[in-house]
Amino acid sequence: MSETWTWVCATGELLPGEMKIAFDETTGAGILVVNLDGTLYALEDQCSHEEFELSAGSIDTGEGSIECVLHGARFDLRDGRALCAPAYEPVAKFPVKIEHGGIWARDDRE
Repeated sequence: MSETWTWVCATGELLPGEMKIAFDETTGAGILVVNLDGTLYALEDQCSHEEFELSAGSIDTGEGSIECVLHGARFDLRDGRALCAPAYEPVAKFPVKIEHGGIWARDDRE
């Protein structure tokens, strides 16, 4: 678990419908941060079906999901739950905050 917050980007660099990637400074985990209609969500940047970066996929702002380009698994951006096969397990959801003009996230898994 990381106690250190990782800088993602300045708040003005992540507009609604966009995503940014950062790597937790302690655990090295890829963190995908998405601006969904003005609310920020952070998930592990790895499909739970097969180890592939979710950030390579596309965001559906209407559904609030991201689709893995490898096999088409979709995940809810708000809580990381799998929405369809072939993924059945959720992806990790991480805390995200806005502070000092920037967006910060961290891998808080035990």
